[in-house]
Amino acid sequence: MTEVKRGFVPTDSEDFSIESINTLHTAGEDVYFLLNRDYPIKNAITFVGNRYQLSERQRTALSRVVSPEKSIISRRERELSAGKLSGQTVHIDGFNIIITLETAFSGSTLFRCMDNTIRDLAGLRGSYRLIDKTDIALEVLADALTELDVYKAVFYLDKPVSNSGRLKKKILDSMSGKAFITEVYTENAVDPILENLENVITADAIILDRCKSWFNINDYILENNDCCQCIDICRNRRI
Repeated sequence: MTEVKRGFVPTDSEDFSIESINTLHTAGEDVYFLLNRDYPIKNAITFVGNRYQLSERQRTALSRVVSPEKSIISRRERELSAGKLSGQTVHIDGFNIIITLETAFSGSTLFRCMDNTIRDLAGLRGSYRLIDKTDIALEVLADALTELDVYKAVFYLDKPVSNSGRLKKKILDSMSGKAFITEVYTENAVDPILENLENVITADAIILDRCKSWFNINDYILENNDCCQCIDICRNRRI
């Protein structure tokens, strides 16, 4: 399989240079201020992005990194520690988690966000294909689930996304023979399902605001991994 760098954009070296990160840090403070006063995220990003003349890539980064204080506090209150998953069934936002891990092992741009999740900029836009990093991502994910001693891992994939069926088969093959049970479902709308569950594994902000409990598996896997370095725009605002 040809080597592919998930989420790689050549302009990232300029958009997220040391000088640019200093600007983004200030811009992030402004976005945070506006969100805490109930400005819609789209309006806040547009206003601040125009002020600092940010690129579209930089604006996307801010929209994924910055959250209002009340959301961060609520997410942290429902965040589970690793020990809480022993013997439990976990519900995994498949594309969300796997794509971030593929991005990490591609050496592409990742961000440490204000809610302490790790997010990428590799948007799906309705299409997905397996790459050479998919096997690595699934291997480390399986290792993490084994370490966490989960009873069952239930993956949810967005059915309308291309190659969701192929990824389902790849997950089942990769997880075969592990100490935990694996189930994979392709659904027309994954978010509404996960929003009503506990032991959810995702970094999707909307799901995190609504689910009953969640686990930050990207941080668990990548915190001490040398494969990637997460850009920290809002390091002074994490709660």
